[in-house]
Amino acid sequence: MSATVEFARMNGLGNKILVVDMRGRPDKVTPAAAVALNADPHTEFDQIMAIHDPKAEGTDAFIDILNSDGSKAQACGNGTRCVVQALAAETGRKVFTFQTVAGILNAVEHEDGTISVDMGRPVFDWDKIPLAEEFHDTSRIELQIGPIDNPVLHSPSAMSMGNPHAIFWVDRDVMSYDLARFGPLLENHPMFPERANITLAQVTSPTSVTTRTWERGAGLTLACGSAACSAAVSAARTGRTGRTGRKVTINVASAKPPATLSIEWRERDDHVIMTGPAEWEWSGRLDPSTGLWSHEGTREAEAQ
Repeated sequence: MSATVEFARMNGLGNKILVVDMRGRPDKVTPAAAVALNADPHTEFDQIMAIHDPKAEGTDAFIDILNSDGSKAQACGNGTRCVVQALAAETGRKVFTFQTVAGILNAVEHEDGTISVDMGRPVFDWDKIPLAEEFHDTSRIELQIGPIDNPVLHSPSAMSMGNPHAIFWVDRDVMSYDLARFGPLLENHPMFPERANITLAQVTSPTSVTTRTWERGAGLTLACGSAACSAAVSAARTGRTGRTGRKVTINVASAKPPATLSIEWRERDDHVIMTGPAEWEWSGRLDPSTGLWSHEGTREAEAQ
């Protein structure tokens, strides 16, 4: 068995993704390899999407997802779109079914190159998100940061979109907040026993929301698909978007250039459908054990 595997550096709205082909192998990308890859500016990433042979009948692959700190992620919408684009280019197929630790994901590449991913049903039960305290209504939980009488952020909507999310509603530009300062505190707040993705969201019209996210295990990110889904669903839950509010455009403020995702919280089955682009950047080979990698056959970096 070769020590190295093929990988592609890709992005979804700027969300930095490494798609690693682990098919036909029994091993996995190790946390140490993930940390080493993220330490190199050439391979710095938000998530690794490792494609493994299918484990469940009727699926095309099992996707193992790692954050840049080496921890496991349950879901990554932007990364899933990258996997779809990579496999569609390889196989010519347009429709895929993946298994992740969060469940089954169905996805399709459209003729215009955009990709839709069925992210499944959102979870609102406090103990399944999970939260450390019981809340009957998780669309608004008691949590704030800043002075008690004048908090900077407060009363987020909490839910799981395969991973825990807290959506803080703000009434001014999401880029004007010091999320790099507040993000780590909130991600690791005792309220979130499995940590949480922290998103600032501003409703800009009955059909549009602007977001910025501090991603669990990755930090400030240019985009986060599951956070976009969570913001769209939470906006509908709290009555912040249109009469039904189930189909909105998410403007990802930190994406470069600023970009959008279309999110539909489908009424007939409560599944969340995310549609957006993916982009291939370059390919190489890496050692999934150590993080050693090469670009076009030339060693560029080593694990530290």
